[in-house]
Amino acid sequence: MVKNNPAMPRLMVCNCQKSMEIDGKKLGSALGLEAPLAVHTELCRGGIDAFKQAVAAGHPVNVACTQETALFLEVAEGLEASGAFDFTNIRENAGWSEDGGKALPKMAALIAEASHHPQMAPSLSLVSNGVCVVIGAGQQALEAAQQLAGRLSPIAVLSSPADAIPPRQASFPVFKGKVSKASGVLGRFVVVVDGYAPARPSSRSEFAFDESGTTKELSCDLILDLSGGNALFAGHGRRDGYYKVDAGDPAAVARALFELSDMVGEYEKPRYISFDAAICAHARSGKVGCTNCLDVCPLGAIQPAGDKVAIDPAICGGCGNCASVCPTGAASYVLPYRGDLVERLSVLLRAYEKAGGKRPVILAHDEKHGADMISAMARFGRGLPANVIPVSLNSVLMLGHDAMAAGLALGAERVVVLAPPQHPEELASLEGQAGLANSILAALGHGDGRVQIIVEHDPDAVESALHQVEALPAMAAHGLLAAGSKREVARSVFALLHEDAPQKSDTIKLPAGAPYGRINVKVEGCTLCLACVGACPANALRDNPDKPQLSFVEAACVQCGVCVATCPEQVISLEPRYNFKSEALAPVNIKTEEPFHCVSCNKAFGAKSSIERIVEKLRGHSMFQNEEQLRLIQMCDNCRVVALANSKNDPFAMGGGQPRVRTTDDYLAERKAADVKSTKKPDDFLG
Repeated sequence: MVKNNPAMPRLMVCNCQKSMEIDGKKLGSALGLEAPLAVHTELCRGGIDAFKQAVAAGHPVNVACTQETALFLEVAEGLEASGAFDFTNIRENAGWSEDGGKALPKMAALIAEASHHPQMAPSLSLVSNGVCVVIGAGQQALEAAQQLAGRLSPIAVLSSPADAIPPRQASFPVFKGKVSKASGVLGRFVVVVDGYAPARPSSRSEFAFDESGTTKELSCDLILDLSGGNALFAGHGRRDGYYKVDAGDPAAVARALFELSDMVGEYEKPRYISFDAAICAHARSGKVGCTNCLDVCPLGAIQPAGDKVAIDPAICGGCGNCASVCPTGAASYVLPYRGDLVERLSVLLRAYEKAGGKRPVILAHDEKHGADMISAMARFGRGLPANVIPVSLNSVLMLGHDAMAAGLALGAERVVVLAPPQHPEELASLEGQAGLANSILAALGHGDGRVQIIVEHDPDAVESALHQVEALPAMAAHGLLAAGSKREVARSVFALLHEDAPQKSDTIKLPAGAPYGRINVKVEGCTLCLACVGACPANALRDNPDKPQLSFVEAACVQCGVCVATCPEQVISLEPRYNFKSEALAPVNIKTEEPFHCVSCNKAFGAKSSIERIVEKLRGHSMFQNEEQLRLIQMCDNCRVVALANSKNDPFAMGGGQPRVRTTDDYLAERKAADVKSTKKPDDFLG
């Protein structure tokens, strides 16, 4: 960042009424500024004119404050500002801490990170017309529907309407029935009501209904579920547009009504996952291999679709579990993209080191649970340690072993993940990815626990865990370009970690389910049918067009197990491991045989041992009683067809010879004969 360069952001830093210790000269030097950095005391109040001047000059502006973002944007809008704006939190993340006086390198890192603008994720448009089905027992559901009637178009479905009082004025339809199931997404829900019956308009002191017993499907845009029963959708009622609320919690009901009342119009929802079906390892020819994403999706947004899977972006909640466990990278998170995340980490760690920071620890957190924990620590406790650099993500569950290891290869001493504790059953994939990264790092001698997960409700417990982190030997900082697939990035990262490894292990044994490894083939039982080659979704198993041969590329193998399920001889098994040798990148021959040559044209086809074994097994069979019939097995596909066609046992031959092909002349002659016959008089036939 260079002073007076209009292309670079104008940095504005404030010590928030002297609640932080900021040395403008040192911070400016750490950021590469030519002049000392001006530190304001209350930029959002008495110093607002300085912000106005920067905005009026048309500069991009980076304000090192997030609390007053709304105020700054309002001022900029009033001035019709044309420049871009970034906002960086150096207060809760750095300055408000007992280590605040030592947090200048972290401030420099956070400010430098703001200059990186990630690629925008694609979005999906969802439209709500405001039709809301309210499900509940009686009066409470009726009252909720009445409150929504001013903004939405509610439909009340009452399961036990005995206590419900008919309204003086009917402003929405009321039905009796029990909702048995629901499907769809925001703007396109379908609710199935058993025992459906509409309320009679003559209902007086209590509701009367027409005869029930039918099942009815109701289409709607939104659902408010006050029934108290099981959620209609998987994932704890976290489907957009579906509100599962405890009817006995007035505050929760009020929040739901408040949020629902504004859910009319068009909404842009991020497409959190990019899916490449070409490299999906779910199945081949009906043989199921990888089910990782299906096993960890909490909302049911992923379903089998033949040999692939299908991800519904309208249902997807963006947790990122599928992306973290996908062995090939077919399911990839895009908020942020893999390359953007690695670049952010690189910018942070380079700036931190340049500013004199030591022992950097990356703290990955989300903007819900994680940001609240950090704020609570900063306001009521010791705050973050000076060397703990927070990295905000949409969801920490999207972190795979590749991203965790990348942070370490870029120079972080540790990667700590602050995970939300609300749904502990959804943390298995994150823990598995951390375990995989730690296994490889420990085997290389980099120490235990380089990747750590903290799952806590209590900010004091989080604070204690962060301040008690023991120092580990420093990691060498490497340059890293996150180009290519997930596996290519991971192999690049592990190669860098292997360069500096205290223990130069060439191969590392991994736990079952790891996405790296080789296959073991009982060669004596392999017939080189090559069914495994056709089934392998990762092109790890390969054949040779010139001769019967099976080869294997270990670096490509994702340990999906499709080859194991496909092999008719059952001679293949998996061996999870990580191989650092260069041989892992090249095809290795597993089995080669001499080809059999067609006894008719001498064309090479099949494996010699297999053809000879088949001939011997079929010799004497009722269909192969002489050498002429056995020769058919020893012919290539073309010669076999010719031989059958020329034999008296040709299965394609038809009795009585092949019929003559009828032509247009034949049809015209028949028509002419028919016309002549119809024009003759009766006497003509008497002769």
